[in-house]
Amino acid sequence: MIASGQQALKKSSTSRDTLQYNAAAVTVVATRQPEYNLEVPLATTVLPREQFELNRNYGLDEALSLVPGALVQSRTGNHDVRVLIRGFGARGAGERSNAGTSRGVRFYIDGFPETEPDGRTAFDQIDLGATQAVEVLRSNASALWGNAAGGVVNLSTVPALGSRYVIAEIGTGSFGFLRSALRLASPLGDASIAYLNLTNTSFDGWREHSRSSNFQFTAGAVAQLAERSRLGIFAVGASNTFRIPGPLTEAEFQSNPQKAQDNPAIYNPTYVARDERRSNRLGRIGVRLEQGLGPGELMMQVFAQPKFLQRSERNTFRDFTRYHIGGSATYSLPIEISEDLRNYLLVGMDEQYQDGAILFYRYNLATGGRGPLQTNKREGAENTGVFVQDEIVYGPWSLLVGLRQDWLTYYYADFLNPRLSDRRTFAQLSPKIGLTYRLTDLASVYLNFGRGVEIPAGNETDPPSVFGEDTVRVINSLLQPIRSDTYEAGFKQILWLGGGIVRALSYDLAVYYIRTWNDLIPYRGGRFYLSAGRTDRIGGELGFRIDFEQGVSLLGAATLLQTRLTEYVIDSVYTQASYNPALDGKKADLSGNKMPGVPSFFTTLRLQYTPAWLERLRLEVEMRHVGSYYADDRNTFSVPAYTVFDVGVRYEQPISETLSLIGEVRGMNLGNARYVASIWINPDVTSAGAAYIEPGLPRNFFARVLVQQRW
Repeated sequence: MIASGQQALKKSSTSRDTLQYNAAAVTVVATRQPEYNLEVPLATTVLPREQFELNRNYGLDEALSLVPGALVQSRTGNHDVRVLIRGFGARGAGERSNAGTSRGVRFYIDGFPETEPDGRTAFDQIDLGATQAVEVLRSNASALWGNAAGGVVNLSTVPALGSRYVIAEIGTGSFGFLRSALRLASPLGDASIAYLNLTNTSFDGWREHSRSSNFQFTAGAVAQLAERSRLGIFAVGASNTFRIPGPLTEAEFQSNPQKAQDNPAIYNPTYVARDERRSNRLGRIGVRLEQGLGPGELMMQVFAQPKFLQRSERNTFRDFTRYHIGGSATYSLPIEISEDLRNYLLVGMDEQYQDGAILFYRYNLATGGRGPLQTNKREGAENTGVFVQDEIVYGPWSLLVGLRQDWLTYYYADFLNPRLSDRRTFAQLSPKIGLTYRLTDLASVYLNFGRGVEIPAGNETDPPSVFGEDTVRVINSLLQPIRSDTYEAGFKQILWLGGGIVRALSYDLAVYYIRTWNDLIPYRGGRFYLSAGRTDRIGGELGFRIDFEQGVSLLGAATLLQTRLTEYVIDSVYTQASYNPALDGKKADLSGNKMPGVPSFFTTLRLQYTPAWLERLRLEVEMRHVGSYYADDRNTFSVPAYTVFDVGVRYEQPISETLSLIGEVRGMNLGNARYVASIWINPDVTSAGAAYIEPGLPRNFFARVLVQQRW
C-alpha cells in the first residue's frame, strides 16, 4: 500500500528529488489514498524492510521497536505479542488472551483485514520475512477505519515492480529456534508481478511448555490490465501450534523464571497438566480491482477466510470452525479548482462478517483432548461502516474533514440452552478534522481532533463472573462502546545539511491528549470486564533519523505517556475472587490511579554503520528501554523497568553478477537482563500470590544464511 512518488506528486508541491530521498514518507494508510506524509495531519511511521530484516522476523516486537508511541511485547519469545499504541490495546493480556489476540489496534496485510469484525487480531498469518514494508498510523483513525482503530498497522508483501528473484533462507538460534524459507518473484509484464513466500519456523522455547511451530505462505499477483485498470490477487495462510506456559508470581519469577505455571494453588489442574495450547489452521484469498472511473478512481476488494481453531483452555477443549468474509469499496475524486486550490473527495464503505460453530468439551486429562460436550453454540459478528472524507488544499494550507458511521452486531445462538441465545447491536458516529500548514517543502505543522470507537470484543462481552458463571444473559448488559476523543498537534521536518558531520536529519514530533469513556478493565484473568467511567492520557512522541558522514546513522523513537483512571468507581464485589457478604453495597473508588499495563516512558535507539569502503557490510547496535508500570488498576503490583541491548551484523558476498550469499548474526539481550516481558492485567490473588508475570528471554543468539539469485 505504499504509493509511488509519481502518484503522490499529483497531490504535493514537493520536488521529485525530495520524494526520492524520503520515498518511505509516502503512504496511503493515513487517508486511504496516496498522499505525501508531510501533508497528512496525522502521526504516521513507515518502516522499509531494511529497518527490520536483521532480526529473527518471528514477532511484531522485532519490527515495530522504532515506532514512537507503539510498544510491542513478546509474551514467550514467539509471535504471541501484546501491542499498545498510545495505550490502546493495553488490556490484550490475560488468561483469555492465550489465543494470541490483540485489542484496540487494527492490522492489515496488503490492505486486507487481519482484525476481526469485533476488533480482535491474531497474528498467525503475519510473516515479517515476506514483508517489504510496514506502515503505522499512530493517530486515532476511527473516522476512516472504524472499530478498534486506536492505531492502524499495514504490512505490504508486494515486491517492487520489476523484481525477479529466488531467495532460499535457513536460520538457527538459541533454545531450538529453526527457520527456513523460500521466496520467489517474477514480472508478468510491464507494471505486473507475481510472488510466493513459504516459511516454516519452529522454536523449543526457553520456558517450560512454550514450544511453538508455524508454517506460513504468502502469494500474490498484481497485473496492469489497462492504463487505468489494475487487478490484484492476494493469498495468505498459516498452520501453527503454540503451547502456553502461563504466568508466574513474583516469587516464582525471582527463583526460577524458566518454569511454567504449575502451582495448583493458583490453577488446578495446571497449565502443564492440561497441556494448555492452541492449534490454528487458516487462510485468506482477496481480490482487488482499481479502476479509473471518470475523473476519479474506484477501488473494490473482497476476501474470504476460513478458520479451523482448537484450544486447550481453562479445563476445556475447544473447537472453532469459522468463516470470515467481507470487502470494501472507495471512490476518490480529485478536483483542481485553480492553480492554488484543489479538492480531494473520498467516499467508501467496509463490510466484515464472521460466523461459525463453537464446541466446548470438558478437558480430558487422560487423553489431552475432548471429554463430554459442554457447549454447542454459534457466535457471529458483523461490522458495517460508511464514511466520507474531504480535503481542501489551498497553497500551503490543507484542511481535512471526515465522518464515519459504524454498526456492529453480535449474534449468539446456544443450541444446548436456547434461552441463552442473544443479539446486540452497537452503533457509533466518528468525526475527524485536521489542519496542516506547510512551512516549507520539507517541513509542516498539523493539528487534529478525532473521535474513536471500540466495541467490546466477543470474549469481552461475558457477564461478570461473581456468583459463579452467569446463566441468565450471554452478553454483559453493563458494557457500552468505548469512546475516545483525541486532540493532537505535530511537527514533521526533513533537513538536507549537505557537507559536515551530519548530512541529513528527519524527525516527527507529536503531542496529544486522549479522553476515553467506558475503557474496559479485565478482571479474573479476563473472565469478565468492567467499564471505567473516564480515563485520560497525555503523551508526547519523537521519532528521528540522523545520517552522519562515513556511513553512520542514528535512529530513535521515544514516548512519554501519562495515564489516569479519572473516574472509576465500581461495586467492590466485582473485585473479589469470591463473594464476601461483608462487602455488600460497598464501593471501590480507584479514581486517580494509573491505567494498568501502560508504561510512562519507553524508547529505542539504534546505531547503524555501513562503511564506505565495504558497503556490503552492515553493523547495528540497538538499545530498548521500557519504564515501570502497574499490572493492576489498584496499582498494587509494580512491573520494574528494564533495558536490553542487541547487536547485529549483516554481510553480502557476491558470487556472480546475479548470485550472492548473505550471512546475518544477531545477539539479543546481551546484558542477560532478567526482565518482565509482558503481564496479565488484574490477576487473581490467591494464597499462593498473584500470577501475572511473563518473563523475557535471557541472552540469546540467531544466525541466518541466505542464497539470493536476482536478475
